[in-house]
Amino acid sequence: MTEFWLISAPGDKTCQQTWDKMMAATTRTNNLSANHKFNIPDLKVGTLDVLVGLSDELAKLDSFVESVVKKVAQYMADVLEDSRDKVQENLLANGVDLVTYITRFQWDMAKYPIKQSLKNISEIISKQVTQIDNDLKTRASAYNNLKGNLQNLERKNAGSLLTRSLADIVKKEDFVLNSEYLITLLVVVPKTAYTDWQKTYETLAEMVVPRSSNLLFEDNDSGLFSVTLFMKAIDDFKHKARENKFTVRDFQYNEEEMKADKEEMTRLSTDKKKQFIKRPVLFGRDSRVPHPNMDTNLIFISSLQGPLVRWLKVNFSEAFIAWIHIKALRVFVESVLRYGLPVNFQAMLLQPSKKTMKKLREVLNDLYKHLDSSAAAIIDSAMDIPGLNLSQQEYYPYVYYKIDCNLLDFKV
Repeated sequence: MTEFWLISAPGDKTCQQTWDKMMAATTRTNNLSANHKFNIPDLKVGTLDVLVGLSDELAKLDSFVESVVKKVAQYMADVLEDSRDKVQENLLANGVDLVTYITRFQWDMAKYPIKQSLKNISEIISKQVTQIDNDLKTRASAYNNLKGNLQNLERKNAGSLLTRSLADIVKKEDFVLNSEYLITLLVVVPKTAYTDWQKTYETLAEMVVPRSSNLLFEDNDSGLFSVTLFMKAIDDFKHKARENKFTVRDFQYNEEEMKADKEEMTRLSTDKKKQFIKRPVLFGRDSRVPHPNMDTNLIFISSLQGPLVRWLKVNFSEAFIAWIHIKALRVFVESVLRYGLPVNFQAMLLQPSKKTMKKLREVLNDLYKHLDSSAAAIIDSAMDIPGLNLSQQEYYPYVYYKIDCNLLDFKV
C-alpha cells in the first residue's frame, strides 16, 4: 500500500503519551498499521484570523502542488516510453524512495526557514512549484513538437505503399533520368492484380516502353512497379491506370531532396534521444578510456541520463518535497485551530493495509471521539448506512490528511 494517513491528536501530559496510546491501539494487539512519528518544527503561529484564512489557502495549494507532482511523474513515464519499468526508480525525493522520505520526514530549514511566517512559507512553496509547472509546460511543448515531427516522418516511412515515403525503397538505377522524352513512373499494384498488370501495362497508353516494368518492392498487400514511357503519354497512362485500379504515385527522383529527408529523420531521432540519453561512454580497445578490470576486446557502454530526464528527476523531487511540507503546514494550522494554544499536539503517520482500513478508522474513532462529539456522531451514523463509502468522509474528530504515493496512471 502506498497510502498514508497523516493525523494529529492533542498531547496528553506529554506528546509521547499521545504516541504511546495510538501505538497501543493500532499495532501492539491488532497490527492495523505501520506507524511513524511525523516531525513538525516549532512554526510561528500568528493570529487566529491568519490561521483561518491560511487553512483555506493551503487546501488549494495542496491540490495544485499534488497535480504538479503527478504531471511531472506522468511526463517522466511518457518520455521514458518503452522503459516504463524504470520510472519508479527515477521518482525519488532527496535521493531516496518516496515511502522512505515520508516516513523519515525532516523539515528542510534551508528551503523553508521556520523564522518566516506560515503565510510566507506557503508563498515560497507556491512560487517554487508554479515555476516548476511553467517550466514543465515549456519543456513539454518543445519535446512534444520534436516527437510529433519525428512521428510524422516515421509515418511517411511506414504505412502502405499508397502513402509511405519511397525514398528508402527506390534507387537511382530504377529510373530513366535526364531524358528529354522519356520518364519513369512508379505504380502501386494490388498483389491480386499482378497478372493483370503484366498483361496490360504496355497497352494502357501509347508510347509505353515494352518490357520496362520491374517490381521494386512489396508489402503485405501491394507491389511497387516501375514503368517507362514517353512524357506526352503521362496523362493518358494515369487515367487508364486508375480505371484498372492501379495507382500511379506522384514521385520524381531527386537525390538532394531524398538525402535531405533522411538527414532530417536522423537529426530529429538524435535530438529526441539526446533529451534523455547522452552519447555512451566507451571503454576498451575502441576507446581512449582504458578500463583496468576489463578485457581490451570488450566495449563497455555506460548510458548517462540526458537533460530532460535529469530535469524531470530534479524537479519531481523538489515538487514532492514541497508537497509533503504543505501537508506538514496543514497539520500544524489545523491542529492549532482545533486543539488551541499553547501548541501541543503529536503528528503521526499511519500506513494501513487495504484489509485493515475500515477497522483502523473505527479504532481511531473510538480513541479520539471525545475530541469532537459531532464528528464522531456523523461517523457512527455513517457506519450504519449500507453502501456508504467511508473514504469519502474527510472530517474526523482528529486532524487527518491522506498522502497517496501512487502518482502514475499505470502500474509499473
